[in-house]
Amino acid sequence: MNDRTLRGAAAIVGVCDAASPTGVLDDHGRALEARMVKAALDDAGLTVDDVDGIACAGAPAGLAEYLGIHPRYLDGTQVGGSSYELHVEHAAAAIAAGLCEVVIGVYASTPRGARERMRQRMAAGGADRGGSAGRGGPPGGMGGPNPGAEWELPYGLRTPMGAYALAASRHMYEFGTTSEQLAQIAVDTRRWASMNPSARFQDPITIDDVLDSPMQASPLHLLDCCLVTDGAGAFVMVSAERAADLAKPPVYLLGAASCGDHSMISQMPDLTTTAGAISGPNAFAMAGMKPDDVDLLMGYDSFTITALLHLEDLGFCAKGEGGAFVEDGKLGPGGGRLAMNTNGGGLSYTHPGMYGMFLIVEAVRQLRGELGPRQLDDPAVAVAHGSGGLLSTMGTLVLGTEATL
Repeated sequence: MNDRTLRGAAAIVGVCDAASPTGVLDDHGRALEARMVKAALDDAGLTVDDVDGIACAGAPAGLAEYLGIHPRYLDGTQVGGSSYELHVEHAAAAIAAGLCEVVIGVYASTPRGARERMRQRMAAGGADRGGSAGRGGPPGGMGGPNPGAEWELPYGLRTPMGAYALAASRHMYEFGTTSEQLAQIAVDTRRWASMNPSARFQDPITIDDVLDSPMQASPLHLLDCCLVTDGAGAFVMVSAERAADLAKPPVYLLGAASCGDHSMISQMPDLTTTAGAISGPNAFAMAGMKPDDVDLLMGYDSFTITALLHLEDLGFCAKGEGGAFVEDGKLGPGGGRLAMNTNGGGLSYTHPGMYGMFLIVEAVRQLRGELGPRQLDDPAVAVAHGSGGLLSTMGTLVLGTEATL
C-alpha cells in the first residue's frame, strides 16, 4: 500500500434504483438509463447540465450522446458485477485529480422483460432481430474469442453456477462448511427482503426450504442462487467541497481498492480465496478502519458461497470460519453481529445480471437514514463489496457519514 489516498476527497450525493416485485420493469434501454440519471440528479439537487463525467459498464460515449452532455471524463470499465464499485473508485480519483467535478454512474438491464418481449414477438410471427451471435465482438464477448468456451464449457461446466459450485465444494472439503450454513445466508437475506416492498421475493423461507429447492449444480440449490430480474440504478459523485451544500447529506468515500486474479474459474489461484483478500484490506487501510468498525456490509451475493467468501476475505472472520460465523441468524434483522444486504440482496431483491450498483445505493440510503422498517440504528460506516466475473474481479468501497471524516 502506498501513500495515495482518496479518503474524504469525494462523496456520493445522489442515488436511485428501480426494481419490482414482478421482476419486470415497464421501460428498458436508453429510456430506463435516462430515467435513472434524472432521478439520481434530482436526489442530489443537480441537473444534467452540471454533469461533466460519466461512467457505465460499456460504451459511455453513446450514453453521453443520448443525454446531450460533453463529458471531460468517461469510464466504460466492464468487469462484470463489480464494475460499479470500480466506477466509484475511478470517479473519486478523477475528481481528486481535477479531471471533472460531477460524475454520473448508471446501470440498466432488463433480461426478464426482454425474455417476455421476445416471446411476444415470436408468438406474433416475428423474427429475432436482436441476436448478435456470429457477429464480430471483443475477446470474451459475443462473437469474439472466448477461452472459457474452448477450455471449460466442453467439459460440461454449467455457467455461471458451476463455477460457484466448485468454490462451495472446495470450501466444504477444506473447512467442513455445510449446506445448512450456506442456506442460512439465503434465509437471513430473505428476512431483510421481507421489509423491502420492491423486493422480488418477500415471503420468509427456512433452511429446509433452501435444501429442498431443486439442485442446480451440486452443492448449490435453487435458493442458493441469485435471481434473474430487471433492474436499474445510478449514483452521482462530486468533490467533498461541492457536496457540502447539496440536497442530501453526503456519503463520503473513505477507502477504495480493487483487485482481479483470473477470468476463467479454472485459473482461480485458490477456489476458497478471492481477490477480495487484497482489495478489502487495502480499502480498509485507506479508510483507517477495520472490519469491527463496519455497521453494514453490502456484499455481492450472486450465490450464498459468494457472500460467505466475502465475509472471510474482508476480515469479518478468519478463513474457514465463515460457516460458523453465519449461523443462528447473525446477519439478519436483529442478529446483532453484522447487518448484511439489508435490501434483500441479489438472492431476494433483484439481480439483473450485474448487481454492484444496488450495493452502493443501499449503503448510501442506510447511511442517510432513509429506509423505514429496515433502517439500521444510526449507522456510520458501510462497505459495498462487488464481485465481477466468476469470482474474478473484486471492488471494495468503505463509505461513511460526515462524522467519520
